[in-house]
Amino acid sequence: MNLGGDVRMKVVVVGHGPTGHRLVEALRARDDTGSCRITVIGEETRSAYDRVALTSYLTEDADLAYPAHDGEVELLTGDPAVEIDRAARVVRTGSGREVAYDALVLATGSAPFVPPVEGRDLPGVFVYRTIDDLESLRRHCAGLAASRPGAGGGVVGGGLLGLEAARALQDLGVDTHVVEVAPWLMPRQLDEGGGAMLRRHIEALGMRVHAGTPMAGLEAGGDGAVARVALADGSAIDAGVVVFSAGIRPRDELARACGLPVGERGGIVVDDACRTADPAIWAVGECALVDGQVYGLVAPCFSMAEVVADHLLATAGGAGSGARFEGADLSTKLKLMGVDVASFGDPFAGPEQGALDITYTDPVAGVYKKLVVSDDARTLVGGVLVGDASAYPTLRAYVGAELPGSPEQALFGGTEAAGGDLPGATVICSCNNVSAETIRCAIRDDGLRDLAEVKGCTRAGSTCGSCVPLVKKLLDAELTAAGIEVSRALCEHFDHSRAELFDIVRVRGITSFTRLIEEHGRGRGCDICKPVVASILASLGNGHILDGEQAALQDTNDHFLANMQKNGTYSVVPRIPGGEITPDKLIVIGEVARDFGLYTKITGGQRIDLFGARVEQLPEIWRRLVEAGFESGHAYGKSLRTVKSCVGSTWCRYGVQDSVAMAIRLELRYRGLRAPHKLKSAVSGCARECAEAQSKDFGVIATEKGWNLYLAGNGGMRPRHADLFASDLDDETLIRYIDRFLMFYIRTADRLQRTASWLESLEGGIDYLREVIVDDRLGLCAELDAAMDRHVDGYADEWRATLEDPDKLRRFVSFVNAPDTPDPSIAFTPEREQIKPVLVAGPRLEVTTR
Repeated sequence: MNLGGDVRMKVVVVGHGPTGHRLVEALRARDDTGSCRITVIGEETRSAYDRVALTSYLTEDADLAYPAHDGEVELLTGDPAVEIDRAARVVRTGSGREVAYDALVLATGSAPFVPPVEGRDLPGVFVYRTIDDLESLRRHCAGLAASRPGAGGGVVGGGLLGLEAARALQDLGVDTHVVEVAPWLMPRQLDEGGGAMLRRHIEALGMRVHAGTPMAGLEAGGDGAVARVALADGSAIDAGVVVFSAGIRPRDELARACGLPVGERGGIVVDDACRTADPAIWAVGECALVDGQVYGLVAPCFSMAEVVADHLLATAGGAGSGARFEGADLSTKLKLMGVDVASFGDPFAGPEQGALDITYTDPVAGVYKKLVVSDDARTLVGGVLVGDASAYPTLRAYVGAELPGSPEQALFGGTEAAGGDLPGATVICSCNNVSAETIRCAIRDDGLRDLAEVKGCTRAGSTCGSCVPLVKKLLDAELTAAGIEVSRALCEHFDHSRAELFDIVRVRGITSFTRLIEEHGRGRGCDICKPVVASILASLGNGHILDGEQAALQDTNDHFLANMQKNGTYSVVPRIPGGEITPDKLIVIGEVARDFGLYTKITGGQRIDLFGARVEQLPEIWRRLVEAGFESGHAYGKSLRTVKSCVGSTWCRYGVQDSVAMAIRLELRYRGLRAPHKLKSAVSGCARECAEAQSKDFGVIATEKGWNLYLAGNGGMRPRHADLFASDLDDETLIRYIDRFLMFYIRTADRLQRTASWLESLEGGIDYLREVIVDDRLGLCAELDAAMDRHVDGYADEWRATLEDPDKLRRFVSFVNAPDTPDPSIAFTPEREQIKPVLVAGPRLEVTTR
C-alpha cells in the first residue's frame, strides 16, 4: 500500500459505539510500532458508552462511558459521516470536513426498527437506543404525569431491548404494557416454557403482557399526541407514551450510497475477514452481514473488531493475517427486572438434530430449566434457564462437550464444582473468545493472583460479566494446585469476604452501601454484594430496612416485607411465638383471612400463613393484625423464622421442662435478627423430640437437669443432624451460649451460608466452636454478648414502623400511577372451600423428544 509522505497507515473508523470503541482499543493495544494513525467519526455528541446497561442510566444515573482513548486517537463527535468517496478514499462529514483514509472501518451499528403502522410519528412515540432517546423519554413521562395522571404506556417488542424499555417505563412511574407479536417473550432466546415463566415473573411485577397479539396502529388523543395502542384483536391499550423496541436494522446507508454490496434485508456484505467488496473497507458489528447473518449481541461484534484489528495491523506492517470470523456463540445471560434469564448453545434443537429435551418447571419458585442433550444424553447441545441461572457459566462452557455427570445432575447444579477440570479448548468468555487454557496459562505464566488481574490480562469477564464465576473457579483451582492461598473476595466489587466486610462496617461505623463501596470497593455493586451489605447493615442495627438507600439494596421479598408467591400475590405470616396463640388472636386471623379472601395454612413451624394478598392490600391487612397485637413473622427475611415447640411439661405426661415458655423466650429474644441465611429453632420438652429440635440451626431438648443444646442442624435438600454442643444447661447459660453462637455465625459466615455448612467449614468444627463460645479462646465473648444486647434493646417491628411512615407505604401499589387499581392478571379458583391461584401444577421434570 502506498502511504504517501506519512509512513503511518491512516485508519478511519466510522461509528463510536461499543464495537468501534473495541476496535480502536484493540489497535492501540497491539500497535507497538505506532504504524496506524486513527481517526474516529462519531454521530453522537458523546463518546462511546455501554448500551447494554442503558436502563441503569435512568434508574441509577449510572456513568456508562467507556474509558477514553489515548492521545494518539483523533475523536470527532457530533459530526456524522454522510458520504464515502471510494475513488478518492475520503469520508465527508455533515460539517463538510473531509477525512482521508488508507483503511476504512464501518462500525455504524444499527437503528431501531419501527414498523410502518399508522401513528408511528405521533408525539409521545419513542425508540430505545441512545442516551438521548432516554433523556427525551424521561422528559415526556415527567410531563405526562402532570398532564394525564394515571396514563399508561406501551412497549412494542418483547425481546431483550423491549423488556429493558418496559423496565425503564415502569421505573418512570408508568403503568406499562408489553406487546409482542410472537406467542411468548424473548422468542429468539427462549422456548415456549421459558417465555411463559418469564411472563409470569414480569406480570408479577405489575406489568401486563400481550403476547401473540400484533399491533394494528397508534391512535391520537385530543391533544394530538399518542393516546392508545390498537391491537389486532380489536382491543386497545391506554398509552400516553409508546416505545418501539421491535428489533434492529443495520445502518448500511453509507455503504449503499457508495455502491458496496448489501444484503436483501440489509447489512453490509463482508467475508470472513470482515472485508467488503472494496479491499480498503471493512465493516464490523451490527451493520455487517457475515455469511448471511447480522449479529446483534456484543460478543460476536467484539470478535469481529478483534479480527479486523489483526488485519489492519498486518496490512500496515506489509504482512498477511490469518484471522477469521468463524461465527459466534450466541449464548446470553442477563437479569431482566430482577429475573435471571439465560440461553446457551442451541436451545431449539430437536429430534431432527438427534437431540432430547430435559425440562424442569417449578411455578412456586418461578424457575424453568431446560437442557438439550444428544440422543445418548451425554453431550450438551444447549439450554434455557429462567428464574435461576446460577449454573449458566458452567453449562455454557460444556456446550458441545460431554457432561461430567448425568443431565439431571447438570440441571440441578451437579456441574457447579467444575472449573479446574474443564477441557482447555472450552470457551469460557464468549464475549472475548477466551478459552480455559488461555486463562490457566495467564495465571501460571504471569503470576496472576486475583480476579481483577485475570480480567485485565485476558479480558475474560470484562464485558457482560456472566462468565466471572467460572473464571473465579479456574483461578481458585490453579492457585490451589500451586499451593497458593485462594482469595475469598465476595464479588468483583469487593476484595473482602462477607466476614471481613462485616468487621469493616462494624469497626468503622459505616451506615451506607455508598460509603462502603467508595472506601473499600469499586464500581456500582451487583446483586451479590448489595443484599449482603443490606443484611450486614441490618444485623448491626442500622434502622429500618426500607429507610433511604437501604431499600434499594434488599432482596425481592424484603422490598414488600412479604413473600411473593407464584401468581404475583404475597403471603402474610404474623409471628406466633412457640406456636402459642389465644382464641381472640385466632379469631382476628380468621376475620382477616375471610375479609380479604385469603387462603389459610398452618405451617410446619407452628404458624398460620395467609396466601393471596395483593401488594396494595398488605398495609391494610397488617394494620388490622398489628392492632390485634401481632407483629411481623419475618417469613420474607434472612432472619429468625420460628422457634417450634411441643407442649412440654405443662400438659404432656412425658415432659420434664416447660418447652413452650422457653420457645417463646427464645423467639422474642431473637426476632428480627438478620443473618447470612434464614434461622430455624425448636425446643422439645423431653427426649422424645416431638419438636424435631435436632434438625434446626439451634435446637434445645429438655433434660431432668436443664437443657441440652444442639447446633447447626439442617433439613431441606441436604439434611444434617445437629451436633450436641452442651448438656444440662440452666436457662441463663443456655441463652448466653445461643447468643454467642448466633452472633459469631452472623459475624463470620459467608453469603447465603446456612449454619450447617458454616460449622462444617470451621477448622476444628464443634470443638473449636465450643472453645470460642464457652472458653472465650478468641476473647470475643464480651463483644458478642454486647452485640446481642444491642439487638434485643433495639428491636422494633418492621411492619408497625412501616404503617407509621407514609413514605414507606407509597411503595405498596400494583401500579405506581394508578395506586387504587388492582392487578387484573391475578385470578383464583375455589378448591376445598378456599382459593388457589389459576396456574399450572407444581414442579415437574420431563424428558421429551418433541
